Amino acid sequence: MKLHIAVLAGDGIGPEISVQGVRAMDAVCRKFGHEVTFTEALCGAAAIDAVGDPFPAETLEICRQADAVLFSAVGDPKFDNNPAAKVRPEQGLLAMRKQLGLFANIRPVQTFDCLVHKSPLKDELVSGADFVCIRELTGGMYFGEKKEGDDYAYDTNAYSRAEVERILRVAYDYAMRRRRHLTVVDKANVLASSRLWRRVAQEMAPQYPDVTTDYMYVDNAAMRMIQDPRFFDVMVTENTFGDILTDEGSCITGSMGLLPSASTGESTPVFEPIHGSWPQAKGQNIANPLAQILSVAMLFEYFNLAEEGRLVREAVDASLAANVRTPEIQVAGGAHYGTREVGDWIVEYINKK
Repeated sequence: MKLHIAVLAGDGIGPEISVQGVRAMDAVCRKFGHEVTFTEALCGAAAIDAVGDPFPAETLEICRQADAVLFSAVGDPKFDNNPAAKVRPEQGLLAMRKQLGLFANIRPVQTFDCLVHKSPLKDELVSGADFVCIRELTGGMYFGEKKEGDDYAYDTNAYSRAEVERILRVAYDYAMRRRRHLTVVDKANVLASSRLWRRVAQEMAPQYPDVTTDYMYVDNAAMRMIQDPRFFDVMVTENTFGDILTDEGSCITGSMGLLPSASTGESTPVFEPIHGSWPQAKGQNIANPLAQILSVAMLFEYFNLAEEGRLVREAVDASLAANVRTPEIQVAGGAHYGTREVGDWIVEYINKK
């Protein structure tokens, strides 16, 4: 199989972890006889510095011509600390999602047995947790009408029936492939947009009689994720709620550096770790590359290359079992491994299989 991958390393630790994802993907493709090419492109603060645009037209075209995008992270403190900045790195990420029509964000939350103790929650609560958050990605307040003044501002949380239906179809598809339990998360007791979500979900549920559909207010869902994360199988929600809940879900595993994600829709899919650019760690060789590498596994699986994805996951599991870990998840007294060293170990593992 031939694969053409756009590589958007972005900012902060992005370039460091991006390299390890590319190396892992290249090693697997060589193992299975696939032909893969990589094309790098600018985004985020790096693109603003270079051309004044966080998602330049050239980058968009490279993404559109690719089979998939391997993305890392955007964000830089010089923009975070300047509320008056008119152009921000994160606008590039939103532009990529909108211009590629990436309306569905898929974030798996799965614990690793050897890392359960790293979770801030009790072992008996998180052990065996395994669910998927499906977040609508191109609607809601992030893209609705806005107004900002010195003394008054608003954001509009707008959704159409068509937008809700298409993300629910994605969620039901995942539920059918998993344990057939879908939780629709909204705030229908307060928000009109949420009442549309619930009404559409209730209309669609009979089309999926094999799936148990339940409904939960977002505040209750946030609490339930902490109290009983094993309750969930597939969760679907709107953009803003999804942004918050998926970051909360990352705490269940004990590290944001372990969770990949996929954004899919009308055009080229994007695969990325869920963590940010962590600019404070830039260039220190301490960032965990596993979420980036697991994003490669999701990329393979998207193209129905199950064995390739399985090998990536096996390599990650083996590295954790062998205590080949970056500092934030290393066991007490364990050897020091940096971003490069973890990547080296995983590539060597793949090559030996």
